[in-house]
Amino acid sequence: MITILGIESSCDDTSAAIIRDKVILSNVIANQDVHKQYGGVIPELASRAHQQNIIPVVHRALELAGITKDELTAIAFTRGPGLLGSLLVGVSFAKGLAASLGIPMVEVNHLQGHILAHFIDDVGKQLSHPLFPFLCLLVSGGHTQLVIIKDYLDFEIIGQTIDDAAGEAFDKCAKVMGLPYPGGPVIDMLAKEGNPEAFRFAKPKVGGLDYSFSGLKTSFLYFLRDRIVENSHFIEENKADLCASLQHTIISILIDNLVKAVKQTGIKEIAVAGGVSANSGLRDRLISEGNKHGWNVYIPEFRFTTDNAAMIAITGYYKYLQGLVAPLNTVPVTRM
Repeated sequence: MITILGIESSCDDTSAAIIRDKVILSNVIANQDVHKQYGGVIPELASRAHQQNIIPVVHRALELAGITKDELTAIAFTRGPGLLGSLLVGVSFAKGLAASLGIPMVEVNHLQGHILAHFIDDVGKQLSHPLFPFLCLLVSGGHTQLVIIKDYLDFEIIGQTIDDAAGEAFDKCAKVMGLPYPGGPVIDMLAKEGNPEAFRFAKPKVGGLDYSFSGLKTSFLYFLRDRIVENSHFIEENKADLCASLQHTIISILIDNLVKAVKQTGIKEIAVAGGVSANSGLRDRLISEGNKHGWNVYIPEFRFTTDNAAMIAITGYYKYLQGLVAPLNTVPVTRM
């Protein structure tokens, strides 16, 4: 049996998980509420909170899995991309624990982890997994990509954002409206009560399969600025419609390129991953497009959408099988 401890600390969530032969035994996440008062993640505060959380979180993951640290085969950790101070905590802890136990470490690309979360199995049941090759729409707060996955560790990026990510557009537009952080889930909730056709915003066009969301943010900001001049209560009186229209625009941008990618590649195995894959509007649209075009659509469980260590552990599992272990002098990187 191969038992992997996964450690994730790329941003503001401290997480540890145990995977044994692809089956998840535990997945513990400690959130950091301190950032809400600032409307975004403060890197220094995030790294301090990771230092406080890492040991209790790992201890709890082992406890819930019903194993001791001596039963671990290897330790997988997020090397990047992410916030340097946050990554340092996870990488340093993984080094210390691996050295003390005399077991190997496996470095993991955070984005690959989001994608490979589709291959986690649960105790007593095998979840549905995409077949190779498949297309993955990876959407998070910091990244938006279209990726062809040819095998567990064989990825080809065919489209990505040239500026802002979809998740960033959600959060920053939410901040402009005075909504609490993180804004994406709040917009999703309010959008259910609004009219997605109430307002129209810019849908920037860039070459190939790449994305751009900076123009949408600017369009949204200027639209609100002009309406507030006419009516100072405009946002409050139209909040649900604004959220519904903004969400509809972002999802349309994402799906338009996905449809083009399917036509270009001929691949109809479609997956979505990343924090924004928790958005109910995006999930519904993917299912609708899948039925329309004959796609096999794979949507992750909510617990595997946001940053979590289970996705790091499963990626570490497949890398360990291929002997891809990391040296003790491995350092974190903010971009990969």
